[in-house]
Amino acid sequence: MGIIKEFKEFAMRGNVIDLAVGVIIGAAFGKIVSSLVDDIIMPPIGYLTGGIDFAEKKLILKPEDTLAKAAEVSIKYGNFINTLLQFIIVAFCIFLVVKVINTLNRKKVEAPSVPPAPTKEEVLLTEIRDLLKGK
Repeated sequence: MGIIKEFKEFAMRGNVIDLAVGVIIGAAFGKIVSSLVDDIIMPPIGYLTGGIDFAEKKLILKPEDTLAKAAEVSIKYGNFINTLLQFIIVAFCIFLVVKVINTLNRKKVEAPSVPPAPTKEEVLLTEIRDLLKGK
């Protein structure tokens, strides 16, 4: 029974639950960003590049041999270029989201706040000071 109790304490810690929520939200956010890149940003880029599909670009090292049933050996640099472009776009989108969040947080911090009321000790010390000045 000891190990079950220990596992329950571990699983119910705030940090573990926060991490689980973060992973789930992160996965959902990843889908949103992937959709943004694939469905909104990449089509205009494809249009501007004349519809070039980098995924089909490759350097053939050894052509396919159907008689010997040997598959083609190639370096698919086009897939790498696509993945790299998508990473840069995703990283930039996340940068923009974080920048907007930071800007909103700064505005909250910069909002003028009411100065805190003096503590009882400060009020008492001020009265003592004023009394001493009066003598």
